Amino acid sequence: MSDHTDIRQHLETIHSGEREAQGEAFRALLEAAGRPPVAWTYEAWDVLVRALGAKDNRLRSIAAQLLCALAASDPEERILRDFDALLEVTRDRKFVTARHALQALWQAGAAGKKQRQVLLQGLSRRFKECAAEKNTTLIRYDIAVCLRRLYDAVPDDAVRATAVALIETEPDPTYRKKYATVWPPKGDRR
Repeated sequence: MSDHTDIRQHLETIHSGEREAQGEAFRALLEAAGRPPVAWTYEAWDVLVRALGAKDNRLRSIAAQLLCALAASDPEERILRDFDALLEVTRDRKFVTARHALQALWQAGAAGKKQRQVLLQGLSRRFKECAAEKNTTLIRYDIAVCLRRLYDAVPDDAVRATAVALIETEPDPTYRKKYATVWPPKGDRR
């Protein structure tokens, strides 16, 4: 899907609010974004960043997921500039939107060392801040999984160390054990 007319049309369609067409356009854009380098990254970038604040929660989710997928095709490192807006979607009033954004974030961290560092800092803050939220356990579990996906893509010991340190801060032993299932001891291949 290198044709810029198709890209523009899909970007317009994800804003349409027509669920079926929106879903098809999202799938097409996501598939194309998964094959870096993506020639249309910056044609879509600012449109997607603005969509992070859209009224439509589905559009916010789509924008967050696409930006994460496009991070691998972001030589200008715009993801660093826009990371806080992306992380904000993980606090979305619609929990399903927040989870979709959180579950996609690992891709931004896989884009490079600076991106990984920003992601680790952001997820560490998010892990701590979510203690007062309704879905703390799910958020923390998703963070552990996000870090695991990042580690599987880019085996950086700083990622493992961050995940293990965050899990150890969980005061409830039941939840600590649950999060730890994502991170078996080094050498244990589950």
